[in-house]
Amino acid sequence: MPNKKTLISIVGPTAIGKTALAIQVAQHFNTEIISADSRQFFREMEIGTAKPSPDELAATKHHFINSHSITQLFSIGDFEIEGLQKLAEIFDQHHTAIMVGGSGLYVNALINGLDEMPEIDLLIREKLNQQFETEGLGSIQEQLSLLDPEYFAKVDQNNPQRMIRGLEVFLSTGKKLSSMLSATKKVRPFIMIKIGLNTDRAILYDRINQRVDQMIANGLVEEVKSLWSFRKYNALNTVGYSEIFDYLDGKIELDDAINAIKQNTRRFAKRQLTWFRRDEEIKWFEPNDKENVISYIEGRL
Repeated sequence: MPNKKTLISIVGPTAIGKTALAIQVAQHFNTEIISADSRQFFREMEIGTAKPSPDELAATKHHFINSHSITQLFSIGDFEIEGLQKLAEIFDQHHTAIMVGGSGLYVNALINGLDEMPEIDLLIREKLNQQFETEGLGSIQEQLSLLDPEYFAKVDQNNPQRMIRGLEVFLSTGKKLSSMLSATKKVRPFIMIKIGLNTDRAILYDRINQRVDQMIANGLVEEVKSLWSFRKYNALNTVGYSEIFDYLDGKIELDDAINAIKQNTRRFAKRQLTWFRRDEEIKWFEPNDKENVISYIEGRL
């Protein structure tokens, strides 16, 4: 019987070095990379999403980077469907494929699958969007934390789309979105090897701070200015963009915006680690431990 195809999943907090390691692993196993980063799909968002550099993209074939426009709706369910199609194409040519990213819900969709999502009452969605416009994100967060605390604790609390999604499901169906996400795993036609990257918290926070400074030096403020007409889109209501919009609106000084990005990114990294640590199948490594990662994968293969 031929060896089953293998998906190597590389996860961890933002700024840990997932991209660099994924490229090294992909080159070693002569394969391609699927990105599971919920913001790198969008071609208009470059600097603030820390996409792989042109050199990195040229080093190994990547999928789901610059694949969509922020004006397109691209849901987790869409990613599951399109990701499985892309994986099948990669497995036609290769025994392994790499998935890399820090967006836990997207990683989970490809590995375990999503439940059929319920029909949403569009009037409820409209009402919640109006609530977000008039009262801000705080009132949405507060409501969701009471109605579905499990989902609230899992996802990016600064992302209005995720917050509204959790609320609209509960208000439309009376059921928690968290209970739907933890349902039975779908059987996948491939084996999975799960790698996690982490390091000392002080080192991680230093990497985050350096990355944010680099984004500013690379022209993040100008990028956000150029996206002004798109600012209502959910993809831009995220860390690195919303703080700069606040600065451009004259609500805060630039230094305060930069510090807020660093603080919100550190909080996000903490939530990512909480999410991924729940998965006992993940084998954890230091970010620069390429040799041990590759020998672990080879041992599992």
